Amino acid sequence: MAMDEVDWNLHDRMQNLRRSLKPANSPKEVVLVGDVMLDRYIQGIANNLDPTAAVPVLKEMQREQGAGAAAHVARGLTSLGLSLRLFAFVGDDESGSELLSLLEDEGVNTDGVAIIEDYRTTVKIRLMASREALLNKPQLLLRWDQENDGPVSSVAVDALIDQACEAIKTASALVISDYGKGVITDEGAKRLLLAATEAGIPVISDPKLTGLHRVHGVSVALFKDRGLELLRRRGGVETAAEAANITMEQHGFGAMLVAGGANGTTLFRPNEEAEHFPCTLNGATQQIGLLDAANVAMTTALSLGLGLLDGCLLANAACEVILAGEAALETVLTGKALATRLDEAAWSMHISQR
Repeated sequence: MAMDEVDWNLHDRMQNLRRSLKPANSPKEVVLVGDVMLDRYIQGIANNLDPTAAVPVLKEMQREQGAGAAAHVARGLTSLGLSLRLFAFVGDDESGSELLSLLEDEGVNTDGVAIIEDYRTTVKIRLMASREALLNKPQLLLRWDQENDGPVSSVAVDALIDQACEAIKTASALVISDYGKGVITDEGAKRLLLAATEAGIPVISDPKLTGLHRVHGVSVALFKDRGLELLRRRGGVETAAEAANITMEQHGFGAMLVAGGANGTTLFRPNEEAEHFPCTLNGATQQIGLLDAANVAMTTALSLGLGLLDGCLLANAACEVILAGEAALETVLTGKALATRLDEAAWSMHISQR
């Protein structure tokens, strides 16, 4: 097939994806189970060093905050018009209340979020600074985490998993977003995967490398390219494709999607050639929320009944939305932004073929 035919096929696929992004096409719910947290960004100017230590002095100029981790995925799925059930924990504290309010303001269904006494809501605080003469180039000075110290009550975990398993019976997809904060346990993950298997729905997960055993058998596992590189080194193999195939075989993954940022997005499937979509941006400004955006895109595609290849293409466009966001700050994937990016990419291909 000639190269221009390949390009036109890709152009048409993008246009079809653009038309598929309609809420009416997904009447069933997506069930999302995972760890939520509050992301805070403190921004300012750092022109001087502290006279008593070799550290910058941050002059605070503004603060922003948003719902992060699994909550970030929930925001994206809701924005794309999917009906969502989020199951998670927050503490009975001020940060938990703020997190719930932020989600509700964006239309996210929080009925499945349990408020737990003696549990501290996870908060990640990022201190961002730039020199006064370089206000468009902020840098991360420090990340300051506040989180729960001990394990979550097994009674609370079991109750949450019970509710999620019931919701899975009528769902179109299950998302497991494990950040190691206590919602996803070994036993809980097994129950969720069994419920999804019985319901015949796909499971999408963005596992920690230390939690791969919890998501054995998922339909799609998502990684950043540095995660795959670490797996390659651990396995002592030469290529990323070898590492992906070994990982898929060991953990029963139906596919692996690797978000490579400026390097594009790659889909690995057992015993098949990898499919790669290059990043079409001229420059990337940041990567915060990259994997969450890929998660939202792949989940949306599978929930709509589309295939893995369409999911990878949609994830690539979603990652480009994040890469083009404001430097070092949270960028939430929205339906409008994703549709616009698909239109821009298709138009660029159209122009290039003239």
